[in-house]
Order: sequence, then C-alpha cells, then structure tokens
Amino acid sequence: MKVHAVFNRDGGTFRTMDMDLFTQTAKDIFEKHGHSFQSEVVAGKDVVKALKRVATEAGAHVLMAGGGDGTISAAADIAWKAKVPLAVLPAGTMNLFARALKIPLELNAALESLASGQIEAVDISTANDESFVHQISIGFQPQMIKFRNTLTYHSRWGKRLASFRAFLKAMAKPPRFSVRMTIDGFPTERTVSAISVSNNPYGQTMLPVPDDVNKGELGVYIAGSLTSGTLMKLTLSVITGSWRRNADVEEVLAKEVQLHFPHKRRSAKATIDGELIALPKDVEIKIHARQLKVLVPLRPDQEQDRATEGAPPL
Repeated sequence: MKVHAVFNRDGGTFRTMDMDLFTQTAKDIFEKHGHSFQSEVVAGKDVVKALKRVATEAGAHVLMAGGGDGTISAAADIAWKAKVPLAVLPAGTMNLFARALKIPLELNAALESLASGQIEAVDISTANDESFVHQISIGFQPQMIKFRNTLTYHSRWGKRLASFRAFLKAMAKPPRFSVRMTIDGFPTERTVSAISVSNNPYGQTMLPVPDDVNKGELGVYIAGSLTSGTLMKLTLSVITGSWRRNADVEEVLAKEVQLHFPHKRRSAKATIDGELIALPKDVEIKIHARQLKVLVPLRPDQEQDRATEGAPPL
C-alpha cells in the first residue's frame, strides 16, 4: 500500500509537536507494516490545495489527512470526488469522524492501527453540492459558532473555553425560525430552534457520533421552539445521555430531506461539519451509501482471523 499524507501544522495537536520527528515516526510505522509512506507538512491555508494535488497524483493509493474536523471534512470531500481511499489521522479538538471510524485518538496508536488496518467503504452525505461526514446544522449551532468566532483562543483548551462562553451567550436568546421540511416525501411545516441532519444516526454517547458509519440513513434531529430554560434542560439531557427522552427533540431516520426556509434572512448561516456557510433558501440532503473508501483499524474479530490465517496486512 502507498500512503501520501498531508498534515495541517496549524491543527490543534500538531501546533506543539516536533513535526520532523513525527513524520519520521509515521514513516517508520508504515514501513514496518510493509507499506510505502511519504508526507508533507503544510500551513492551514494551504491544506486544501495540497490535498487536491495529492489526491490526483498518478499512482497515489491512500490519501492521509492529519488535522482537525475541518481538515478531515475537506479531505473526505476530495477523496470521495477523486475516488481514492482516505486515511484519517485525528489531530483536532473533537475528532468526530475519527471517533466514528473507531480510530484511536493518541497519534502513535492511530498510526499503528491504520498501518495494520484495511480499506472499507462507508457512507458520505451531501447538502446541495456540499459533502459532509458528520452533520449539517441550522439554528443554534451556527449562532454559537458565530459568537465563538468573535473570541480569541490559542490552544485546544482555549477553543473549548471559547465554545462554552459562546454557548452561554447563544443560550440567552435561542433562535427561532420557520422551516418547511419534506422527509422521505412527507411534508411538514414547523417553527423550530435547531435542525441537525447527520451522516448516519447518532449513537448513545454524549458526543454526536454514530455507532455505525454504514447504516445508509440520515439522522434528522429537530429541536422545537426553545426558551433559555428548555434549552438548558436539553443540554443537561445531552450531558446525561438521556436526550432521546427529551420532549423538545424529535429524531427521524431518512434517506432524503428537503428543507425550505420561507423567511430566511440574508445573513443566515448553517454549519457543515462545524464550518460556517451561507444558508441557502432551499437545501436538499442525501446520503450516499458506501461511496467513501476509508482506511480503518481492524475489528477485534478481524484481528483474530488475520492472526489465525497468517494473512499479511493489506
């Protein structure tokens, strides 16, 4: 297997690391498992350009991306469109897609698990022309991120503190907006405070991460018209893992979702995989089952089978 990695040196974990030492460690680990490995470390502003170049190189087999969720989301879009496998190296704050793929969050452990892993096909979704591997959100989350972007932070913990401060500010006046939804052909109109549509439904943990990345269904999460008090209760139910029993949240599974915002403001925003975008008046969301190839760790049963059969990795 040939692996070409692009590491975002401005990613949370990489900012304080000796990247020369790390890239050599990565090369040693992959070569130990019989693979060829090369890498480049680029500034955040150059990551997308580098990823696109590597994805279209002749003979490139696996595109590895190292960075936060924004870097990984961009890499997934590029790998999907170029039809090359993606390897995810978690170096951000939340690392949501890496968690969904069951990749260890400690970097050396992640390298080992990927070097001994295998390529599988997983789901990817689109909102109009934008792909996502986590979620698209309208309402509360974009408002919170807009507030967070007005704050200054210089570390992973600084970002978390800024997010908490932004959450408190957004909670003081939750958004409310009208939306016409068509979910798998069934129309409805609501006034809500938040809508999130995820690439596979969320699992049972506090973090919004799916248990299965191959379910082939969108998770649609609708929060009714919230007050500060009901939003606080919803937050507590998320923390305790009981949010599915909260009367203010509705969960629907679907293949396709159309959203229309009849009174959309020109400044309205959405987030796709945590990145702010302008909110279109009409959004069509689809899941593309098993269309993204990814390098993932072996499951315990697969490790046992490989050891029994004496099969070489990949």
